[in-house]
Amino acid sequence: MSQPTVERIRTYPIKSLDGVDRDRAELLPGGALDGDREYAVVDADGEYVNGKRTAAVHRLDATVDRRTGTVRIGRRTDDERREFDLSDRGPLAAWLSDYFGEDVRVVRDERGMPDDTDARGPTVISTGTLREVASWFPDVTVDGVRRRFRASIEVGGVPAFWEDRLYAADGSREFEVGGVRFLGDGPCNRCVVPTRDPDTGEPTDGFRATFLRKREATLPEWVPAERFDHFYKLMVNTRVPESGWGESVAVGDPVRLLD
Repeated sequence: MSQPTVERIRTYPIKSLDGVDRDRAELLPGGALDGDREYAVVDADGEYVNGKRTAAVHRLDATVDRRTGTVRIGRRTDDERREFDLSDRGPLAAWLSDYFGEDVRVVRDERGMPDDTDARGPTVISTGTLREVASWFPDVTVDGVRRRFRASIEVGGVPAFWEDRLYAADGSREFEVGGVRFLGDGPCNRCVVPTRDPDTGEPTDGFRATFLRKREATLPEWVPAERFDHFYKLMVNTRVPESGWGESVAVGDPVRLLD
């Protein structure tokens, strides 16, 4: 095993839609990466319109330009893309309402809108894990697995499931990314989203059953088994102490366990 380093940082400007690779990202108050899940689509009751709710989100192609504050969006099956201003989200909401067939709004929270509001830090996975999981399924690529599981920080130079070292049997474990302290909170429970093709939204036959079987079979012996009441878990949720708020992480940063 070589020195663990940050190989990729990917944020998701609009929750549930496409991600964007970054060279560097700042840690906001609360611990989220700047620009990650900053916007979200919600229905009339304020509930997220996301991949857990509808596979239609997978069929949207969305590219956010943080410099201009705009998004280019369209159906993956069409060549046409519309550009919308994210500071005036009414026209975008109208377009999305037509697409989803219900009235929706696009809301913003600069602190980010993660699913796990207790562990608001970036999720962590290793490139080795992505490669291993891709090998379990015919016709599923490494980048396809990356897009299914949607982690924010990817660590290179380590074997598969190395990220499972970032939490303890009875709680969190401290580690550093480029000198910034993190707490690994535990393995992330997965939802229906990874079972679908990230472009079409079509379910991959037997994905969950195969994942459960292979995850259990390949679970490293040093992983605390008590953290796995089931095996549909992958990547690690994190928290960032207040001392790290305002600091940045970057591609190439070393990753180091502290205890």
